Amino acid sequence: MAPLVKVVLGTFAFAVFLVLAIFPAVPFLPIGRTAGSLLGAVLMVIFEVISPSQAYASIDLSILGLLFGTIVVSVYLERADAFMYLSKLLSWKSLGAKDLVCRVSLLSAISSAFFTNDTSCMILTEFVLKVAKQHNLSPQPFLVALASSSNIGSSATPIGNPQNLVVAVNGQIPFLTFFVGIAPAALVGVFVNAVAIICMYWRELSSHLKEEEDANVEVVPDDDTSFYRFLPATLPHFPRSSSQERSFMLDMQGSPSIHGNSAYFNTLRYRSGASETDMFRVPSIMLESAGNSRACSKWKPIMWKSCVYLVTLGMLIALVMGVNMSWTAVTAAVALMVLDFKDAQPCLEKVSYSLLILFCGMFMTIEGFNKTGFPSCLWEFVEPFAQINHASGIAVLAVLILILSNVVSNVPTVLLLGARMAASAACISPDYVRKSWLILAWVSTVAGNLSLLGSAANMIVCEKASRAPDLGYNLSFWSHLKFGVPSTIIVTAIGLTIIR
Repeated sequence: MAPLVKVVLGTFAFAVFLVLAIFPAVPFLPIGRTAGSLLGAVLMVIFEVISPSQAYASIDLSILGLLFGTIVVSVYLERADAFMYLSKLLSWKSLGAKDLVCRVSLLSAISSAFFTNDTSCMILTEFVLKVAKQHNLSPQPFLVALASSSNIGSSATPIGNPQNLVVAVNGQIPFLTFFVGIAPAALVGVFVNAVAIICMYWRELSSHLKEEEDANVEVVPDDDTSFYRFLPATLPHFPRSSSQERSFMLDMQGSPSIHGNSAYFNTLRYRSGASETDMFRVPSIMLESAGNSRACSKWKPIMWKSCVYLVTLGMLIALVMGVNMSWTAVTAAVALMVLDFKDAQPCLEKVSYSLLILFCGMFMTIEGFNKTGFPSCLWEFVEPFAQINHASGIAVLAVLILILSNVVSNVPTVLLLGARMAASAACISPDYVRKSWLILAWVSTVAGNLSLLGSAANMIVCEKASRAPDLGYNLSFWSHLKFGVPSTIIVTAIGLTIIR
């Protein structure tokens, strides 16, 4: 333990960060999570719990680079309509409501594993609402399936969510090793979770909504791609025909370009002996150039989309081969910027820089809290009961991670427990070190399904669903909790028996 003054001040700074992380809009200080993490970091330095150099050294740039790169790649994939194509799989030859639940679960899990759970939930929420309305079904089971399956599916890869990034980098676990270790548990977990949703919402999935509730719903056409855009285009444009008609009307109202030169045009027509229709006949060379330009405009977006998909595939192959994950993601992001051959500012503006700043403040705050010695003392108390080579020890670890992930959030839990769990496992056998990291990644991720406040993906689904125009639905805290508690316990327990 550090001196008593440092322990008290450091614990107070961490408590400030913790309160603002859980309740970002508290009445006495409604500054949000990002500002709250910076406040905790600044208090750690002001109270001299850590020095400024120690605070800067605690920031893991490899995690920030990997997070930045994956977000940029997701933005370009969204521009290439990747999420639209994935979403159309939901309604392709559907076999009914229960089949739709399974499709939502599988689609959200796969997309979250490779494009992060937050991005998948942001893109797919409104489309899920649309599908539910079109089939005259209650949106609740589909929203629960989207949020819970995205959390479970994101556990399969290091790029699925932020806590997995921390585990993969700090535990030095290659992409393929991480995937092979957790993907089977994630696959089984998604299946069990879908079965639980079907059983719990059997009545909602078997009965339709009242026609009166659906009468005022405006169904969006299937070719509407606005659901899949982070920032839908808002610049108005006029069709070519309307602009031509407008210019023609202006000329007819007295434009000197027509009336002032009418004699000249008549003289030219009579001298050449051409008819009036010949005067306005388009030369064949102009028709050929117009046809070529239309062909180019048709193939250009196809070629660009193909490049986006190939770069993303190359990034995944490089990650599987064990290339540095952070630089692989950043390289893929820069390659897409170059291939786009446009100003990258609009795409870079869609990156959540507040999330990156939140991580910086979190790293500093956790480093200061660790310097107090308080977390080490708590771990020393729990460690004898949490041995990873016994089933009872793994159960104690799982309960501890579940509680901390829902109290202090999953990323701080990973930062607090990761190194300690690995050190404890190394004392038993070096073979258990990697398993301890994978257990931490699995349980901390699935713990997000326990309650609506357990993960950012849940909150995104809730907020997007409530604010969707003409499709709004309020997913309440208690309706999610009554499903989240049993599902989380069952899925976590089954996954722990599969992880190797």
